[in-house]
This record gives sequence, C-alpha cells and structure tokens, in this order.
Amino acid sequence: MKKTHHSRQLEGILCVDKPQDWTSFDVVAKMRGIADCHKIGHGGTLDPMATGVLPLFFGRSAKAMELMPVQEKRYTATICFGVTTDTQDCTGNILSTSEKAVTREALEAALVPLRGTIDQLPPMYSAVWVDGQRLYKLARAGKEVERPTRQVTIHRLDLLEFDVENRTCVIDVACSKGTYIRTLCHDIGEALGCGGMLTALRRTETLGFTAADCHTLKELKAASEAGRFEELLMPVDAAFRQYKSIFLSPKQTKMFLDGIRLDTNRIKIPAEGDTVRVYGENRFLALAHIERSIAELQIIKLFYTKENANC
Repeated sequence: MKKTHHSRQLEGILCVDKPQDWTSFDVVAKMRGIADCHKIGHGGTLDPMATGVLPLFFGRSAKAMELMPVQEKRYTATICFGVTTDTQDCTGNILSTSEKAVTREALEAALVPLRGTIDQLPPMYSAVWVDGQRLYKLARAGKEVERPTRQVTIHRLDLLEFDVENRTCVIDVACSKGTYIRTLCHDIGEALGCGGMLTALRRTETLGFTAADCHTLKELKAASEAGRFEELLMPVDAAFRQYKSIFLSPKQTKMFLDGIRLDTNRIKIPAEGDTVRVYGENRFLALAHIERSIAELQIIKLFYTKENANC
C-alpha cells in the first residue's frame, strides 16, 4: 500500500525575491516543494515581468494578511520613450512610435502633476471588473470599453536615472494600493508627447517588507537542503512591527487568553496608537485594540491560544 505523505506544518513569514517571468503562484508552487509545506499564501500579486518583494505566509500566519494595515508600495520602473503598446509595457503589441526627443528638464516637469492624489484610468489589460467582465478578457477579444477612472495616490515619484541617447529613464515610485505602474509610465510618455512604455519593474517594498527581507529561490533551496529553512522564517508578529508592543504578567496573560478584557490602567500602554501587539510569557499572543474611553484591552485577533500552544 502506498504511504500518504504528510507535508510539514510550518508557521511564519518569508519574503521571496520573485524572479522575472514567474507568476506569484509559480513562486508559491515552487516553495511548496522546497519547504515541503502545502499551506502557503502570498501577499500581493506581481505581474510575471516584475521582480522583487513577494511576502509568503506559512500556516496560521496567513491570518495576519487580512489584518495588516494598508501601506504604500514602492517600485523602481524603467520607461522607454517613443513607443506605446496595447499593454502599456514591452510585452504588448506596438501601437505607435515617435522620434521626438526627450530632455531631462521636460521629464522632470512631466512628473510634477503626477505626484499626490490623481485620477488613473485602469489599462484594458488588467483584472479590473467592468460590467461583470475582466478587462483583460475583453482586451484579448479585441474590445476596448469605457471604464471609470480611479483615485490613487503617488506618495513619491523621483527620477533616478535618465539616458538621453537611448530615451530611457528609471523612476522610484511609492504609491497606494491599486496603482498601475505601467499606466503611470504611459501617462508620463503622453505628457511628453512621445509616448512611453514600461520595460522593467521591481517591487522594493510592500506590506512593510523591503528588499532587505528577501531571499532568492536558490538561497531558499540551499537552506532547505542544509536543514536551515525554518531559521529563515520571520515570526508572525513581523507583520505588525509598525505597531507598538505591550507586555502582560503571567496572571494577566492567563486572564487575556481566557477572554477576559483587561483594565489598561493596570498595564503599561503606549501614549499613542490604539492598535498594539500583545506579548505574554515571552510569546506573541495577539493583536489588540486599546479602548481608551473605557480603559479596556480588546482582542482583535488571537495568534496564540491554549489549544494551539503545542502545535
């Protein structure tokens, strides 16, 4: 009789430097093999052409994804001027070309109105729903439909490199969720009157994680083969490191895990910030809310309970 293989039960967060031409699901599938763990989710899809920060959540740490605050994302993007395509990047079909010269001064000026809160028109090749259909499905059928603009915020838009001879540039973008970087590149090209397309994209920050937190698939495979894979997993509370911490006594920990709301007058709490990480007996217990009006510590989500203590 064939024996059933049971995958490992891992818990924690791992950031992968996604390689080019891989989908986010490709990375998850590869990691399931490397880590011998089936329960893995990813935080934030990257297009196949993009590289960079892709957070993976193992086991119960997946509960953290829905609770993580909305944070800006950051990218470096390369634009080639003088070409437009139907996908707004180098993977699409060419729609137009232009020989118009681009100067640094004109480029810097074109970036100014695109900073701050702007209205952005989602590209046809996108997963946005319009009238019950995904735009990319309509685009593949050769259809272009009207779609509403969406407000996005460009927190930062800086010119890092400019090659006047090859008419390319590299920009650093920090933006809100839902921003299409290839559309931003397209709009910069339109503002310059020559058109432009995205030719390379790298995500450098998302969900509070940066490139410094990342490992390559090659590094992760080597760590797994050496029996050191679990050493690379960040604890689940890494998802909430922007929040301040409070620490409970053994007695308070027991009461907290029993579901008793604690009196914050008896706990050392931060002067600012109502969402906190709660620790007790040297463990991360929960994400909690300080209800200052009634001096109570209220659980948002428990990550450590008596039931899973020995899991």
